[in-house]
Amino acid sequence: MSVNNLWIQGIGFVGTLLFFVSFQFKDNRTLFRVQFLSYLFYTVHLLLLGAITGAVSYIINTFRSVCLGSRWKFAQRKEMCWIICLMQAAALIFTWSGWLSLLPVAANIAATIGGYTHNAQKIRIAGMAINSPLWIIYDIIVGSWAGILDEVVSEISMAISIWRYGWKELGEMQE
Repeated sequence: MSVNNLWIQGIGFVGTLLFFVSFQFKDNRTLFRVQFLSYLFYTVHLLLLGAITGAVSYIINTFRSVCLGSRWKFAQRKEMCWIICLMQAAALIFTWSGWLSLLPVAANIAATIGGYTHNAQKIRIAGMAINSPLWIIYDIIVGSWAGILDEVVSEISMAISIWRYGWKELGEMQE
């Protein structure tokens, strides 16, 4: 393994660390600012790995997080969901590099639709059944160790939340 590859992986692990740390802030504004930094590190990491579609998808995820975390009513409506999904589709078209490009875009469209249901069960189903598995495959193929770790831990975290809150109670929770 080259020193250059170690640096690229290190950039990704900084993104992973920032994402995990973001949930330790009580204030949502701080949480989303730290996640924004995390997404920037992931974007640079994926660009350096040559994973252009994944990098562009992370930029769109940053926008999605801002929308879902905002107080702006339009940003939380179904119309914004479709706008973000169309942005992902445009990213696919403009960064197409074969079937591999489908993975992060399909993952992010599923996560976007799940997020815009504002239903904790559906968010976890989209994450566990579609988003994380597709990102894990993509990360394995493009060589993102940080991405693999992030998605595995995300899967575990979602499972823990189901265990902690119970499946039925998650269905009753609205975010």
